[in-house]
Amino acid sequence: MGETPTIQTKKSNQTPKAIIHQKYGSSACYRIEEVREPVQNSCPGLAIPQQGPCLFRCNLQLPGLSVTSEAFKKKKDAEQNAAQMAIEKLDIQPATDSSTSQEPWDVLIAARISSLFSNEFLSSQNQPQHPLIGHFRAALQRETEECGLLPVSILATYDAKLNNLCKSINHKLDRNPHLIVTLIMKAARKSGSAAISQGKLWISKQTPYTPEILQALTSQQLSSSEGIWIQAVRIPCSIEKPVEPVTLYISSDGYYMDAIAQELGLTDTSQILVSRTVGKASSEMRLYFSALESPVPSDLSLEDLLDAKEPVTNESFNDRASYFSSQNIYGDAILASIGYTWKFPDLFHEDVSLGTYYRMLIGRLPNGGYKLSREAILVAELPIAFTSRSNWRGSYPWDLLEMFCRQHWLSEPVYSIISITDLVDPSLETSQASKKLKVANPAEEETKYANGRSHAANDKESIAPGGSCRCEVKILSKGQDLIIECSPVDSYRKPNDAKQNAALKVLSWLNKYLRKLDMHVEKLSSSGATHGLCFYPENFSKEFALCLSVHAGQLASSLRKCSLLASSCMDQLNTTQEHGVCSFKTEGLDSGVFPSNGSLICISYVVSLVRKGEHMKESLESSDEFEFEVGTGAVIPQVEACVTQMSMNQSAHFNTELPPREFIFAAAGDSLKSISLLSMGACFLEYSISLLRVTEPLEDRMEQALFSPPLSKQRVEYALRHINESCATTLVDFGCGSGSLLDSLLDMSTSLEKIVGVDISRKSLSRAAKALHLKLSENSDPAKPSRGIKSALLYDGSITVFDSRLGGFDIGTCLEVIEHMEEDQACLFGDVVLSSFRPSILIVSTPNYEYNSILQRTDLSKKDEDPDEKMQSLPCKFRNHDHKFEWTREQFNNWASDLAMRHNYSVEFSGVGGSADVEPGFASQIAIFRRGPIDAECSENLDIAQPYEVIWNWSRS
Repeated sequence: MGETPTIQTKKSNQTPKAIIHQKYGSSACYRIEEVREPVQNSCPGLAIPQQGPCLFRCNLQLPGLSVTSEAFKKKKDAEQNAAQMAIEKLDIQPATDSSTSQEPWDVLIAARISSLFSNEFLSSQNQPQHPLIGHFRAALQRETEECGLLPVSILATYDAKLNNLCKSINHKLDRNPHLIVTLIMKAARKSGSAAISQGKLWISKQTPYTPEILQALTSQQLSSSEGIWIQAVRIPCSIEKPVEPVTLYISSDGYYMDAIAQELGLTDTSQILVSRTVGKASSEMRLYFSALESPVPSDLSLEDLLDAKEPVTNESFNDRASYFSSQNIYGDAILASIGYTWKFPDLFHEDVSLGTYYRMLIGRLPNGGYKLSREAILVAELPIAFTSRSNWRGSYPWDLLEMFCRQHWLSEPVYSIISITDLVDPSLETSQASKKLKVANPAEEETKYANGRSHAANDKESIAPGGSCRCEVKILSKGQDLIIECSPVDSYRKPNDAKQNAALKVLSWLNKYLRKLDMHVEKLSSSGATHGLCFYPENFSKEFALCLSVHAGQLASSLRKCSLLASSCMDQLNTTQEHGVCSFKTEGLDSGVFPSNGSLICISYVVSLVRKGEHMKESLESSDEFEFEVGTGAVIPQVEACVTQMSMNQSAHFNTELPPREFIFAAAGDSLKSISLLSMGACFLEYSISLLRVTEPLEDRMEQALFSPPLSKQRVEYALRHINESCATTLVDFGCGSGSLLDSLLDMSTSLEKIVGVDISRKSLSRAAKALHLKLSENSDPAKPSRGIKSALLYDGSITVFDSRLGGFDIGTCLEVIEHMEEDQACLFGDVVLSSFRPSILIVSTPNYEYNSILQRTDLSKKDEDPDEKMQSLPCKFRNHDHKFEWTREQFNNWASDLAMRHNYSVEFSGVGGSADVEPGFASQIAIFRRGPIDAECSENLDIAQPYEVIWNWSRS
């Protein structure tokens, strides 16, 4: 797949398409075709269908030349790539900045203006309803001296071809609507069809339209004969002044731009400028504002025009309006959703409320974008961990980051996937076996997740070895200046997980910074370092100047008002607070089903704004079913603190102090009521929550939520250390499943030459074969960790049945397998593996049932009683739904010790996750069996049986 083409170079400010258009005009024909690149089957022995992503290629036809682009995710990138290829083949030299004034830009723009004011443009019945036709109709229906006159800004805004021509000249024009209007006025003088007004920003047709066209246009009326009322919002230029709702009235025979001009206090509609669309790309929401009193002179050359400074004006720069549109806006602005569209000839309109404005405002923050995607502004929070795609709710991190960049007029994030080849030095003590797991408070938990592990962020040697790739992400400006660079040390098996987590780290850092805008640069750098992130202050400040100004002003204003209200509320509430929660009350019987870290739970809730003392209440936000994963910070701390103290089917009520008013107005269905209620006195938020469902976490979900690195990675580290200490060359993994252990071992430097996996699930073995074949086939470089592997096999068979081909291996592993069998089968496996397979070393791990007291918040009050009685006193709840049993430490020790004694093995006990010296021990308990002297007679009596079926066989030859 092709890389995104460079849109602009240091030599030219024009895109490749603009250069081709200048030379060939309409003779250049672009044709897009959809393609799906085939994905090679990485494992020839398995019929696993695969299909590549949907991509696009572009064929560019020029007089005497045809080129076809590479494949791209976006059509526009394919078009630009095709144009660039044509430029290189034809050896076209793009104009430099110094020669731009000699380019025929004015001819191209003038030609487009002429076509818009031609009879053919309005008389064409075959083309779709161009948005400008509605404006022409409204202008021609006037009975004043302004009949037939159009504001120049309307042409610049609603004709995409004209707008793109202007932007292709220089990217500066896109941010300055005053320059675009001046440019069109300058080019209109060369137009053969249009005329401009002296001293005014009007444009009209030089010659009258034919009677037929006038009759066709003026006969069309608005659907409503009585006019329409539209709700809009005024955004004052002073950030100290509040945003206010306004009402626009458009008569049945009127022009909506006149109503906006009246609201802005303008008598001349031509003085209105119109921004690009804001909010969703499909919306018609725009900002309307007045042109500067002293616009840029239109008699300047293009070179001087582009270098011209902003004119001196009495109008103040409107930070908030400019922030929304990424264009330079002065004076007050009207935010309205109204206009003519391609879809239908009538005037389109929608109400824009204060709630709409505030949702747009908080939607430009990382946590605000996530809140909106969950439709839970007062409850949801940007999670601090991405554990799995199945558990994540709302927009994915990389979608949120892409939206954030788009809203702040930055380039799309650039991701780089890096394969892990340099692995953990086995001589280093990276195992967490000797460390106690801490049930951290929320602040500690957030730091742990922010860092991605419990190790220091700069501890490169402590990367968990289970992953096979990591991801770097860069954020650049439109001019390709580097703003943020994030290089997390965490590794992942799947590139998708690496990308999601890298994007989340950038979002988390931005979120923290935008919450504390007064943070010093040194502290900001230190905060970024914990995320594996560095930023470039000069570029960062330049791109986020408006963002910082707007949010700093809004936050300061909100906190001043809300602190007064909140303090008054807190003075009147004679209750204690915990995590910012007041008056915590639980209702309903204790069902005994509590959520734990990693649980996926479902709640219903209602959040209301309440005025203290007068029982005045307004519902702000509610949900009948809201899911989130406990332990990832996916909701505000007060909600999680409440829910984790509830059992299923219970309800709770609590109060909190007010958040910034932006969140209240964004969540409120009727912001005017909220304003009224807030202005009347002390208020607070009341939360009513019911716990509907608790989905117990699967082991991998729970491990990722509680342990850093997860237990699965800690077990691999443990096995790796013993493999290297024993200098083993052959390994068999009993119950290999999808090959997670074998796959992880291929990323590490070991002494192994032959690896074998055994399992009874064909589906799991197929997945394992695919992953192993791909990695072994690709790692032909002698420097690769898996280069020492000479052969690898996967067998379909039961580990309770002996196969002579696997006898006498150097090391055997059986990690988290026996609990999925019945207890008698687990005992049978122990006898078969030590009496028949007889590996030199056998490593067996299984969950420690006593540790469930921590995972499931159970109190162990009787530590000295009989193990069997102790087992009965514990809740009968296993970590996974398909576990047949889970042993206590004593039960596991008895099982392993008895096996070792009967089969001439020694055994030692250890574990990972937790500590042997602190109750209740390790989360995963491990037994290491070591074979004693071999009895030759016993070896000769072994049957030569081969019941296993070879599923996949690989050798380096």
